[in-house]
Amino acid sequence: MSDFERELGWDDEIEKDGSDFILLPEGDYDFAVESFERGRHNGSEKLPACNKAMLKLRIDTPDGTALINHNLFLHTKTEGMISAFFTSIGQKKKGEKIKMNWNAVIGAKGRCKVGIHEWTGTDGEKRQGNDIKKFYPFEEKKFEAGKF
Repeated sequence: MSDFERELGWDDEIEKDGSDFILLPEGDYDFAVESFERGRHNGSEKLPACNKAMLKLRIDTPDGTALINHNLFLHTKTEGMISAFFTSIGQKKKGEKIKMNWNAVIGAKGRCKVGIHEWTGTDGEKRQGNDIKKFYPFEEKKFEAGKF
């Protein structure tokens, strides 16, 4: 079963409790790609329909593990963010042209800037969650030492 958000059927099994959520303070964090799925963006006012990579990034902290869902939209409008992601995990160098190697994404490590976004739930309550603001270039020495 996938860990990505999806519609539940009436007879599906559930197990997740709501208490596992960790809201990270804004800042810079090391991450590992926990999972990746191929999906489709149906289009919006800002971006036409296109393929999307649905990533789940794991950030380990002293307070526990935070999981952040992040979509990379495969469109020329968002090519800079895709390039930044592949640079962050060490698959691409700045200014280099590459073919995206999605088979090597799971388990890859990198560094990112995490932000907090707020929204109002359907119940009218204010909610908060984390999102990725930026990916930083890969630092080979940092991850070679096994310190993640």
